[in-house]
Amino acid sequence: MSDSTKNQLKKTLGLSFNIAVLIGGTIGVGILRTPGTIAGMLDNYWLIIASWLFGGIYVLIGANSYAELATMLPKAGGSYNYIKRAFGDYAGFLSGWFDYITNAIPPAFYCIVISEYLIILFPVLKSYSTVMAISLLVAFVLLHLSGVKNGSAIQQITSFLKVICFVCLVVACFMYSGVQLAPIPKDNSFFQFGLIFGFFKSLQLIIGTYNGWNSVCFFAEENDDPSKNIPKSLYTGVLLVIAIYVLVNAAFFHVLSIENVAKSNLAAADVANIIFGKNGAIIVTVISIFSLISILNAFMMIPPRILYGLSRDGFFTQKGTNVNKGGTPITALLVSSLFSLFLIYIGSFEVLFSFAAFTSIIVWGLAYCSLIKLRNSEPDLARPYKSFWYPWTTILAIVASIALLGGFIFSDPKSFIIIVGITIVSYPLFLVLKRKK
Repeated sequence: MSDSTKNQLKKTLGLSFNIAVLIGGTIGVGILRTPGTIAGMLDNYWLIIASWLFGGIYVLIGANSYAELATMLPKAGGSYNYIKRAFGDYAGFLSGWFDYITNAIPPAFYCIVISEYLIILFPVLKSYSTVMAISLLVAFVLLHLSGVKNGSAIQQITSFLKVICFVCLVVACFMYSGVQLAPIPKDNSFFQFGLIFGFFKSLQLIIGTYNGWNSVCFFAEENDDPSKNIPKSLYTGVLLVIAIYVLVNAAFFHVLSIENVAKSNLAAADVANIIFGKNGAIIVTVISIFSLISILNAFMMIPPRILYGLSRDGFFTQKGTNVNKGGTPITALLVSSLFSLFLIYIGSFEVLFSFAAFTSIIVWGLAYCSLIKLRNSEPDLARPYKSFWYPWTTILAIVASIALLGGFIFSDPKSFIIIVGITIVSYPLFLVLKRKK
């Protein structure tokens, strides 16, 4: 068997995995934590709900463009393939590594947070936090080394349980007698400087919470029918996530006033304590663990696919294309896991996470631009699915991305400076790799 055949990913994934990895890779504990922070920034029920809907509509419009891109170029690694095809090697290299870093950070963070939640349930484990985090990482590495089918099965089971948990929580909240809903404001208070700042800062958190919505595109090469499955799963998964996010926020504000939500570090726990009594915190902890296991499994699978694609195009070691008998890109998985292990030891996530929303917006924006570029430069390229209302929906996605990026720069200039620094350093590195290639 030739190396090129041996190192090909296997087409073993279908529609149910796609929907599961999108939901599993998007919904985490962010939705349980962020409502309090956002309530503190906006202090208005309708503006908060509108912010979550705005983020959701932005993602849905993006899914429309990604459905065409991923079916047109169904290759491992997702976004960077489209950007590279449209704008050349350096654009592909930079966006690919931005995407990789954004997706390679979460596994370490989730391993640590799961261990912290387990300690809440079992306080005797308090001194074993790091050991548990590393054990979780090793367990998931072994799971994925055993083959893609096992990882896919775990993803579908955990994502299903996650959705059931959130539905039960929402139903329980609405069965509670509730607090009086705030009226729709009639003044122009939104146009105050502080509220505009809070709106963009909230959107940065919301976009971070929606991050993962395009997970299915990373696995396009392994899908048994990408032309049909990718568009279906993108729309179905994104609409489900939007519904859950909006309903969870509405449910929390049904139980607690905005003032009380704003004071809470973990709004879900305070809500659950009111509904379920003293067992509320335990119920939220269990929901959090299910959410985290599902999202951890998804993010153990995503970075190796990006690294596999980068390696195949000469932007990383050629060994990154090694695939084992189970269909797992083994070297890419091990490299990503070592990076996660390093992060578990240093435990420094704040700076890394703060610009995750930045890098996501940049990569998505470039992907939308690549759709327009490829429509013009390669009109005869096979397009099994065409984005509806093109080019207006794609232009809208680009304009929204630029507006969000501008808002993020305004509200978080430090993260933007870090990204500019990474971009400057990346070019000499690209030239070295290109020379070797």
